[in-house]
Amino acid sequence: MTITAALLEDPTDLTALRALGADPDELFVSFADWAQRCGTTLYPAQEEALIELVSGANVVLATPTGSGKSLVATGAQYAALAGGRRSYYTAPIKALVSEKFFALCDVFGAANVGMLTGDAAVNAGAPIIACTAEILANVALREGGPESTATDLIVMDEFHFYGDPDRGWAWQVPLLELPRAQFLLMSATLGDVTFLREDLTRRTGRPTALVAGAQRPVPLFYSYATTPMHETIGDLLNTKQVPIYVVHFTQASALERAQALMSVNVCTKEEKAAIAEAIGNFRFSTAFGTTLSRLVRHGIGVHHAGMLPKYRRLVEQLAQAGLLKIICGTDTLGVGINVPIRTVVFTALSKYDGTRTRLLKAREFHQIAGRAGRAGYDTAGTVVVQAPDHEVENLKQFAKVADDPKKRRKLVRRKVPEGMVPWSEATMTRLVEAAPEPLTSNMRVSTAMILDVVDRPGNPFESMRRLLTDNHEPRKRQLKLILEAVGIARSLLQAGILERLPEPEPDGRRYRLTVDLPPDFALNQPLSTFALAAVDVLDTEAQTYARDVVSVIEATLEDPRQILAAQLNKARGEAVAQMKADGIEYDERIELLDEVTYPKPLQEMLEYTFGVYLRTNPWAADGKLAPKSIVREMWERAQTFREFVSEYGLTRSEGAVLRYLSDAFKALRSGVAATARTEELIDIVEWLGELVRQVDSSLLDEWEQLTSGDLPDAAPVTVPVRALTANERAFTAMVRNALFRRVELFARRRWADLGALDAGSGWPAHRWEEVGAAYAREHDDVGTGADARGPALLIFDRQPEVWRVRQILDDPAGDHDWGFDIEVDLAASDEEGFPVVRMTGAGRLD
Repeated sequence: MTITAALLEDPTDLTALRALGADPDELFVSFADWAQRCGTTLYPAQEEALIELVSGANVVLATPTGSGKSLVATGAQYAALAGGRRSYYTAPIKALVSEKFFALCDVFGAANVGMLTGDAAVNAGAPIIACTAEILANVALREGGPESTATDLIVMDEFHFYGDPDRGWAWQVPLLELPRAQFLLMSATLGDVTFLREDLTRRTGRPTALVAGAQRPVPLFYSYATTPMHETIGDLLNTKQVPIYVVHFTQASALERAQALMSVNVCTKEEKAAIAEAIGNFRFSTAFGTTLSRLVRHGIGVHHAGMLPKYRRLVEQLAQAGLLKIICGTDTLGVGINVPIRTVVFTALSKYDGTRTRLLKAREFHQIAGRAGRAGYDTAGTVVVQAPDHEVENLKQFAKVADDPKKRRKLVRRKVPEGMVPWSEATMTRLVEAAPEPLTSNMRVSTAMILDVVDRPGNPFESMRRLLTDNHEPRKRQLKLILEAVGIARSLLQAGILERLPEPEPDGRRYRLTVDLPPDFALNQPLSTFALAAVDVLDTEAQTYARDVVSVIEATLEDPRQILAAQLNKARGEAVAQMKADGIEYDERIELLDEVTYPKPLQEMLEYTFGVYLRTNPWAADGKLAPKSIVREMWERAQTFREFVSEYGLTRSEGAVLRYLSDAFKALRSGVAATARTEELIDIVEWLGELVRQVDSSLLDEWEQLTSGDLPDAAPVTVPVRALTANERAFTAMVRNALFRRVELFARRRWADLGALDAGSGWPAHRWEEVGAAYAREHDDVGTGADARGPALLIFDRQPEVWRVRQILDDPAGDHDWGFDIEVDLAASDEEGFPVVRMTGAGRLD
């Protein structure tokens, strides 16, 4: 069997692949044959890019969406394997890295592919690595520089993120620090890259080819709609321009539009039946899930970053099956989501970017519009820009009086709403014809960057000077970066973290670190080691120890903006109500409100400890210590996911809540030393993991598989939700929480809240109040401390189908003669994803 034939049978056969050596012709032909066998004939642009890559050139691949850039990347990695070189594939977000990881496993075999995201590391020594851009930047800073001999292949997808103000540095650093690597930079919206090509060639000594201007496999047709939105959508439905993605720039407006379209008859009865069959017994377990269920059964989807991953995936799967006619979503569409689309409808050409409302940039417009038209399905894609409401209304009014000159003169046109940045058909035409804006450099310097450079062989002064003066920033900005670097270096020297050596070492080092960098040190995780140190400071004998450990971990996690804003609003609302009750005047209330914030447990202790820690661990200065209480609050208040979301009005941000809880679980499970784990802390970790898994297991299942060291054979498929009761420890913690919540409400005499919980069990508010009055005749109060929550006051009778549990109240006399009795339906709990509890009694215990 010839080498090419062997590779057609098994592209993971490295023996056969490496026998090709570095012969460009053999490599190109064998890969093209393999692609043909897989049913893909290379486009001319793909052939051009691959010929350049197998010949050793850098390539900037600036072809339209849907033109097969991923296949070019696969061909480049194929050639790198044949040459015995390592290759890195980077993407801007962890979800895309994970998706690409499994795709590469399908092509090259799991043994040849690894992944690094900061959350998980699997098969890190593999010849092909999928990772985030920040991970590759860390590698480049530690192992790169002018003396680097690495000839790796670097594939950087979505390279337009180079221009991102916050993260663009991570796309630039590998270009600066890996001079012998071969680069493949890919994006549909790069703009003028003349400078980039010249700079890459100068640095790497390789020619840099630009492959651009390729014709879209599916041409796009643009139009400007001046009909009302529901008519625009109706026309597209009638002419079968589906699936339609209706683009909004807020999550709220996307959902509102989807609900408004429920009045349109989108699907036939047969199509709705097919949707219901495809959905099957999918669990819509949250408040938003109930809304989404109604929408998708009508043929309408919603897709935005605030949704749970399982809901987004359901919408994508139904769309891929051709069952959804309309999807209302946000501009996350432009970051490579896997939804087949024929028509893109822009509801606006302006957006609020966090600072101001502005018109879309050409890059943003083309990134979104480019998703229209499916190669292999559509012969053309459609892009529709909806006129502003005031323009639509003016045209409608003008049409009524078009034949009457007198009425036309009296016509009062609607003005542009205050605060709105208007757009017109001319705006659309300008954006269609405009090339994406040139990419702008966003280099930065940090403590961690300097420590990385100092810790590698060579003269760090020369390395940093080259890094800061030979980057892509203008000279004025370079000077500012130099001043920042000098300030950081001086502080490190003064603190004794760095010391100058009397004589250079043989490898060129002139400075030495007096501390060891953590083995998993990374610029994007500067506080992970601080958490370990801070936990050691806590009092292990304190009743709140386990919850304090949670607060330490939470302080090191990224702030979830939506949750903290909701907590702040609630805290301020409660503060205002109390100040009014206390008779405080308005002006003083406004002044006092500035001091109100969301809960920040251990703030003073953490800030002091952090200051001490920085004296010997200066890399942590780049991190942001952010005390907060989300997991702790849910545990202390025995809240379910649904209850927490409902209390803070976070229905549209369920995905953000779950991502935070998932990150907290991962940090608690992997970032707390075994010696610091008490039984209560283990309960909290088990409870939190099961809570996340029952809401949406996708954020944990894959991570747990990868962190276990298992190598997957293929991308994970949708699997049934694990029975809640299968994890007995976590389920027990949830039942205990459900009971303790009643204890707290009983202690605070919150009869209405107790009635809301248990009216369905025959325990309305007045019945709880009667029990409370009887208890008060014997005891002054109810304990709610650690003892009241502990297992000593709980009696479990675990039967196969029903658990019977007694919660004994912690009375001040210690008589323990009052309590509650409940039954827990195990089958119903598995169905709902949280304990289904029925009150059976409350009062004096016999």
